[in-house]
Amino acid sequence: MTDDKDVLRDVWFGRIPTCFTLYQDEITEREADPYYLLLPRISYLTLVTDKVKKHFQKVMRQEEVSEIWFEYEGTPLKWHYPIGLLFDLHASNTALPWSITVHFKNFPEKDLLHCHSKDVIEAHFMACIKEADALKHKSQVINEMQKKDHKQLWMGLQNDKFEQFWAINRKLMEYPPEDNGFRYIPFRIYQATTERPFIQKLFRPIASGGQLHTLGDLLKDVCPSAITTEGGDRRFLTHCTRCSVFPQNLSLR
Repeated sequence: MTDDKDVLRDVWFGRIPTCFTLYQDEITEREADPYYLLLPRISYLTLVTDKVKKHFQKVMRQEEVSEIWFEYEGTPLKWHYPIGLLFDLHASNTALPWSITVHFKNFPEKDLLHCHSKDVIEAHFMACIKEADALKHKSQVINEMQKKDHKQLWMGLQNDKFEQFWAINRKLMEYPPEDNGFRYIPFRIYQATTERPFIQKLFRPIASGGQLHTLGDLLKDVCPSAITTEGGDRRFLTHCTRCSVFPQNLSLR
């Protein structure tokens, strides 16, 4: 996989056309025009919406501006979920552009975590990487890296620099042939129709008999209700196109 650069690029440059509109009850000095962006699926909302914030703050009364947050059709959008995962969970069946509502007041304390700086996002990002490497390599790869390597991973994601990111990320995706693959496959399954945040368990890439496991094998083991053909009915699995160093985020609808 580490040599399949065209596929990696296609994943990296996946974009979602999005229309941001200000919530109708926000107090403004003049009418707020919508703002359009192509959002990278692999990034986080709070990393790529500085332009959105500046656009709407121009028409806001400054005393009315507090922490920015986003919602889609009444559902607050979690900043610590990748943008592609948010779209797959909440809006994959809707017409584009994706319509997101912007808020500067009444932060939903019960639904969202606060994110006061990009340092918070970086800490979450690195925690995801460390978790994935613990499952795949017993944390050996990430622990052998220097601090500058960790920073390069983060800056590559933050600045949307494919080469900068993958120069380090490929180390986390490689394994010696004699190891027969990763210890476990890091993944999470998010379901839009349940209050349980996600499903996650240990799952090896190779069966005890030596055959390679497939995505279908994983679903049968972890979430068998997602595999059903009774009455011609099937649930659809949508893959959030996130770089492979992270726990793979899958959404079931």
